[in-house]
Amino acid sequence: MIFESMNEAIGNTPLVRLAVSASEGTRVYAKLELANAFGMKDRVAKNIVAEARRLGVLRPGAPIVESSSGTMALGVALVGRSLSHPVHIVTDPRTDPTTLAKLRALGCEVHVVPAMTDGGWQGARLARLAELMRELPGSFWPQQYSNPDNPGAYRVLADEILRDLGPVDTLVGAVGSGGSLCGTGRALRRTLPGLRVVGVDSVGSTLFDQPDVPGRLQSGLGNSLHPNNLDRTAIDEIHWLNDREAFAATRDLAREQQIFAGNTSGSVYRLLRELALTATPGSRIVGIFPDRGDRYTETVYSDAYWAAHRLEELPFSDAPAPVGYGTAVRSWSRAGLDERPARQRHLLFVEANTSGTGVQALRAAAALGLTAVLLTSKPERYVGAVETGCEVLVCDTNQMPVLRKAIQERFRREEIAGITTTSDFYVPTVAGLADWLGLPGNSEDAANRCRNKASLRRTLKDAGVPQPRFAVVTDVAQVAAGVAAVGLPCVVKPADDSGSNDVLLCATAAEATEHAARVLAVESNVRGLPTARTVLIEEYLDALEYSVEMFSDGDEVTCVGVTAKYLTGTPYFVETRHVFPAPLPEAERAALTDTVTLALKATGMRFGPTHTEVKLTARGPEIIEINPRLAGGMIPELIRLATGSDLLEQQVRAAAALPVDLSAERSGHAGIQFLLAEHPGTLASVDGTAEVLSAEGIERVTVTASEGIDVRPPRNAYDRLGHVIARGDDAADVMDALDSALRGISVQLCTDTFAK
Repeated sequence: MIFESMNEAIGNTPLVRLAVSASEGTRVYAKLELANAFGMKDRVAKNIVAEARRLGVLRPGAPIVESSSGTMALGVALVGRSLSHPVHIVTDPRTDPTTLAKLRALGCEVHVVPAMTDGGWQGARLARLAELMRELPGSFWPQQYSNPDNPGAYRVLADEILRDLGPVDTLVGAVGSGGSLCGTGRALRRTLPGLRVVGVDSVGSTLFDQPDVPGRLQSGLGNSLHPNNLDRTAIDEIHWLNDREAFAATRDLAREQQIFAGNTSGSVYRLLRELALTATPGSRIVGIFPDRGDRYTETVYSDAYWAAHRLEELPFSDAPAPVGYGTAVRSWSRAGLDERPARQRHLLFVEANTSGTGVQALRAAAALGLTAVLLTSKPERYVGAVETGCEVLVCDTNQMPVLRKAIQERFRREEIAGITTTSDFYVPTVAGLADWLGLPGNSEDAANRCRNKASLRRTLKDAGVPQPRFAVVTDVAQVAAGVAAVGLPCVVKPADDSGSNDVLLCATAAEATEHAARVLAVESNVRGLPTARTVLIEEYLDALEYSVEMFSDGDEVTCVGVTAKYLTGTPYFVETRHVFPAPLPEAERAALTDTVTLALKATGMRFGPTHTEVKLTARGPEIIEINPRLAGGMIPELIRLATGSDLLEQQVRAAAALPVDLSAERSGHAGIQFLLAEHPGTLASVDGTAEVLSAEGIERVTVTASEGIDVRPPRNAYDRLGHVIARGDDAADVMDALDSALRGISVQLCTDTFAK
């Protein structure tokens, strides 16, 4: 196999079957991460540096600074130098001569701190690192203990295991920074939800709430601090080995399996031998072996070292003693992590919509015992958010590096239950962050395919899913050809906006050209995000419109229901009324559902709610757009009133990896009528709301527009003035109640009054 550089050669490590005693049919494998050029941390360095370069956090040729005395330093050196970055490694006198020689040979500048500070060697190293960051403008610090790109690096390792072995039952790994075991385990569980994850730590390490014992001899696992990347909720069982047990197992590994490794690999090997004997017959067990034995010739493999440190005097166990979590241990012991005390769990929301469901979602999270955290650049945008008791984290949500930094600095990974949004504009952002954190979610590619309607059109075309004829335009000069291909009249709209904004029916090519020019000139949307600067020209389908509300869980897709949608008259397409469920024959409902299911499969949407708009034409259902999030326009509230199923709660549950229940408690109908202005003016008041609210069937009357603002006949959803929600036994009752409400409400302008 040929590679263009050592950086590209990282990964694809051997998977070796171990010759150990085991239950009938059980196979045990070692994933030899020690076969990377310098060990397992090569993967971590490669992923962290690649992501930093992709996001612009690390510029070409900028310095990389890291504090490490082991394989992370070597991994950073390999990756950084292969990409032409100056690399500065801060270490201390305990670093072995072999590692120092390798670092200097690779072209790194090694900074050895001379003495401990009040924070020990770690404190001294971090102080020197901070000095270097100030001295070297533009320098980048990988921060392996808190950077989620550390565990994220092991998605590739998980893929390699699945490719080579297929399904596995148990994963075993050592725990130090929390990256390898947590990252690999989370990635495997996306395919293997029943996977058992077993970790090994050193006696005297505080990672799993043991008392700290300074002077323990094992390296590469254990810690006196709690790294942010350690996610103890991803581990089912933890074992502790003392120095003697770990070193002896390492020697056993070399003698019995001809694998010359470090004590982290030896500790994993000791667990593998034990688990193989007690495993369900036919199991597949995989252990991650991180490091080679080069650095341990004068320690683990030295009889003189054993004698000097009186290792033979330490207790030695042939099997793990089961203990209650939190019990102090001195030799091989094990505990289940389900015994750990419950910790506070946060559900992160990246911005929200402003129609009310955003704040409702914060309340739903609190009702489920989660601490909602709203990440936003403008807290004042969300009236009532603070009253929900949520934490508000102010940052620039339009900049992915800023969002990542805010999350990384504020939370330990195990404190984060999930991440979501109720805003159309931030769905791809959330998908990217969920992938970064190893949380439930859709892929960023799938989210972007749906958010950018030009990408959606191409995807559906390739999959043969019915949709209008279309043309994609990125330059005004292309409009005439697009109109000719689509025909007149045609719909001209931006590829990535929301709320029917700038969607226009054009009767002539000249009108289409003029409108396309306006759309192409828009560089940022209402949230300040850059636009795609792309226009869609689409066939106008003069047919009834519906939206199909779906909920996905992998390959399983559930149709929650179909909503009837009523729009303003052309040339604009603002929704004026929704009724759920739509009064439809079962055959037509099934046709709509089947078409949307095909569309979701084509786009790769496999998680959570989607809201797909469809026209039911003479040719059958045709997809208008797929919104990769819960429906807006208060449709979730209509579904709750009609069926008792709270989709907003279910979205929160799915994001937090809690059980989802989409079953209906009742069979009713509900609808919403939006209040709209019929001509331009300044809003004086909206009258008659109290009387309408007292009418039979009316659930809610809400005015969202403020007196004194300028209003106009609706061109997009932002022009709505408020809404009326009704509930009834059937669709006809709901429609009658909404019609009656419209007759009872009047919108007064400063110079005029007109009945709705």
